[in-house]
Amino acid sequence: MTRVLVLRPGASATVERARERGLDAVAMPLFRVEPVEWRAPEAASFDGLLLTSANAVRHGGEQLQSLRGLKVYAVGDATAEAARDAGFDIAATGDAGVDRLLGSIQDEFRLLHLCGADRREPQDARQAITPLIVYRSEPIETPDLSVASRSLALVHSPRAGARLAELVDDRASIAIAAISGAAADAVGAGWTSIDIADRPTDDALLALAARLCNNPQPK
Repeated sequence: MTRVLVLRPGASATVERARERGLDAVAMPLFRVEPVEWRAPEAASFDGLLLTSANAVRHGGEQLQSLRGLKVYAVGDATAEAARDAGFDIAATGDAGVDRLLGSIQDEFRLLHLCGADRREPQDARQAITPLIVYRSEPIETPDLSVASRSLALVHSPRAGARLAELVDDRASIAIAAISGAAADAVGAGWTSIDIADRPTDDALLALAARLCNNPQPK
């Protein structure tokens, strides 16, 4: 069975869900997530809380408590679950990226976006969005690549794709499953194959991984 590499930090949930699909998944994080100091603004200044990663909740610390009165608009089920476990009420969960989620939210809403230092700005948002950095992801200098050969790597972001490309010399032994076109572009050329998920979600990426592992391409 092809080994599936989960490159994202905090990969345990993705690894577990991959194994539930019968995949031989292992965590090989390329980054470590660290909290940064931040101060929560007045919750009354906003109509809701925008969360695009569960890391904002996992590493937000005690400052999150003063924001629990705000309804959460979350990208992805994992983010929504982390917010719910932290005591937040979920107003909406998007399953196709932040832009699609924002398209479903009332115009001129004031949203506080708890985010990482490396983030993608939403496109053509009609809401007033205030980004506030609560964590950062730092590259792991010497990740363990011993399990990478003859594997399928799940690339959840362009940054992860670019980092993988920096680290791997023998690209021909690794296949790529990317969450988006931008993530696929970031890995460059020379891999066994590059496939892109139907939607930019963890579920769609895992479904792609299952198809690739169960229906391997002829060599």
